[in-house]
Amino acid sequence: MTKGNIRAAALNIIRKEAGAVAALEPYINEAFADAVELIAACKGRLVISGVGKSAIIAQKVVATMNSTGTPAVFMHAADAIHGDLGMVGEDDILMIISKSGESPEIKVLLPLVGHRNKLIGMVGSADSLLAKKADIFINTTVSEEACLHNLAPTSSTTAQLVMGDALAITLMEVKGFGTEDFAKFHPGGTLGKKLYLRVNDIYIHNAKPVVGPDASLKEVIMEMTSKRLGATAVIGAARELLGIITDGDLRRMLEKHSNTSGVHAREILFPNPTTIQKDALAVEALELLRSKDISQLLVMDGDQYAGFIHLHDLVKEGII
Repeated sequence: MTKGNIRAAALNIIRKEAGAVAALEPYINEAFADAVELIAACKGRLVISGVGKSAIIAQKVVATMNSTGTPAVFMHAADAIHGDLGMVGEDDILMIISKSGESPEIKVLLPLVGHRNKLIGMVGSADSLLAKKADIFINTTVSEEACLHNLAPTSSTTAQLVMGDALAITLMEVKGFGTEDFAKFHPGGTLGKKLYLRVNDIYIHNAKPVVGPDASLKEVIMEMTSKRLGATAVIGAARELLGIITDGDLRRMLEKHSNTSGVHAREILFPNPTTIQKDALAVEALELLRSKDISQLLVMDGDQYAGFIHLHDLVKEGII
């Protein structure tokens, strides 16, 4: 195959799978809504099962459900009929994902669960045993697989995955599962930190450089050097924030003055600096730094100066 043929083949697969997803729209019907309401009202867990490629999709749907506020657990259909059925509690709901709805393991499993637990069948055949035995049938029928020979599960598993996402995210909305809830379930990694880490968690580890408006140039330089943040706040007699002095301000001042012996902080400070409240999210600090093209922010506790947060702090925390 030429590179052109390879690209054409890949695009054909993408288009077939995209078509399979688009064809799911009529299946977001009354049965789908019933399934959402049933799961939302469940006092137990959603137990999701399947075999083969459908079992892999089931595991991904379980992961999405758990991370968006719907307790779920995976149970392989083959293992279920060899003891794992014991994990299904009386308050649980069972959902079986299958393309054919006629797999041998599913046929054995259905009589064992149908009398005890509500059953949702996510299946690609309306005439299948699973579709007929399920209390709620969610249709994921596809016209063809993206596979050249219409054999390998491709379009069908994509349809299952998208329908599972539709269930999980709709449930998320029904339950009012917000960003704070999401943060509790994702405390690790960059995503979690963006959702819960606040300026107050970071700036308190930094020094708090500060000078008065009458401070000499030497005092300003010594304060900035000792605190190692490349800047200092300038505070008035009533502890009000007057401004900021940065390394850049010092360089610009030196360019203008040949004699610096009489220079004081009030003469070189930058008034109305960019600030952020200490209870703001760290990602908000990052957005401010980027939009203003600066490397540090003054942190405020109400109208009182509290300290500094630096771009390096956010890099260290993995926010960037």
